[in-house]
Parts: sequence; structure tokens; C-alpha cells
Amino acid sequence: MSIDIHCEFLTAERFAPFGDVLECAGAPDRIINAGLCDRYHDRAMLDFGKDGRAGISLFNAEPRSMPYVLDLMERHPEGSQAFVPMTENPFLVIVAADEDDRPGKPRAFLTKPHQGVNFHKGIWHGVLTPLASPGLFAVIDRIGDTPNLQEVLLDPPYRVLP
Repeated sequence: MSIDIHCEFLTAERFAPFGDVLECAGAPDRIINAGLCDRYHDRAMLDFGKDGRAGISLFNAEPRSMPYVLDLMERHPEGSQAFVPMTENPFLVIVAADEDDRPGKPRAFLTKPHQGVNFHKGIWHGVLTPLASPGLFAVIDRIGDTPNLQEVLLDPPYRVLP
């Protein structure tokens, strides 16, 4: 048995309690490169903790399909984590507020092309969930010597519906 949740479209307002939506929305902050490039400046609150540094890794995740069974959530207590897709394909973003060191009821978001996300430090989220191949992402997160991953298996799992 699973608990059903429905996807919402990803917007900065809906996602604000969990992190930042990375997209070129609104007017650019600056025009650079002799007028040939719009700069959307400082769009995420990156946090790598006092003993960490920024790292960029490349992830190639297997695509999933809907309905999606959510049985694992994770969080990074020492730093933020950003998922920046390297394709135009949408992906599923699942987040939950913390309830006594466990994820609360999840919310599921479906991205539009050219959207990424930055999870703030300590936010429970699902694993990287592309909905088409290739599932190629640049991931910006904390590199450091202290543990920065907590995982929780969900029982019962959730079923994410479109």
C-alpha cells in the first residue's frame, strides 16, 4: 500500500520553503559581454558550511516513469545541493519539511525545460529523478571531510501521480 501525492508545477513561490528555483525568469539583472548576454545574477543561496567547499559533479541518473514510487528521501545537514539539468527534459523534484528528524508529507514538483533547483541545507528531498533519457545533471554541493548525507526509507511509500 502507498500514499498518493500529486505533482505541482515548479514555481519559485511554491518552492521557496525548500530552496531556490534556478531559471531565467523576469528581467535580467545585468547585460554583459558587449550587450550579447543577459545575466540573471546570484539566483541561489549556496551554503557549504564552515568546513566545506563548493564542488561540481556530473550525475547521469536513470530515467523514471510516472506514477513514481517514493520510498527513500535524503537530506544534507552540512550544505546546500543544486541540480542543474544539462538537457531540456523535465524532472521530478520531491521535498518535505522536517518533522522530528524525519521527512514530513512530501510535495512533488514537475520542472519545465530550463529549470533547476537548489535545496537549502537540511531540506529533505527525493533522489535525482529524471523523466527522460539522458538524465544528465551538473550538481553543485558541499565537498568536505564530515558526513553530509542522511537517508530515510519511507514505510509506507508514497506514489507520485502526474
